[in-house]
Amino acid sequence: MNAVMYNYNTWIKYEDEKVLIPKLENMIINSGFTIIKKVEHFFDIQGYTGLWLLAESHFAIHTFPEENKIYIEISSCVKEYFDKFLEKLQKIF
Repeated sequence: MNAVMYNYNTWIKYEDEKVLIPKLENMIINSGFTIIKKVEHFFDIQGYTGLWLLAESHFAIHTFPEENKIYIEISSCVKEYFDKFLEKLQKIF
């Protein structure tokens, strides 16, 4: 077996966390990933950081509402799921 990781990160326009989180989580699941655990933190003033631990690696999000942008990153050892996620991401964002 060869150890291979696929990684993608990008900035997207800010969207309310209450709308964005379920949308991204559905994209993760519908791409074939298995969510093992989700850890998240809502900052007191504003902002959000979330991490989805996946059986196939991880997905992370960091929001910067004051700058109207969000940073997302996905890493995966399964190219098929990774490619499906990117395809969905590009259609929505």
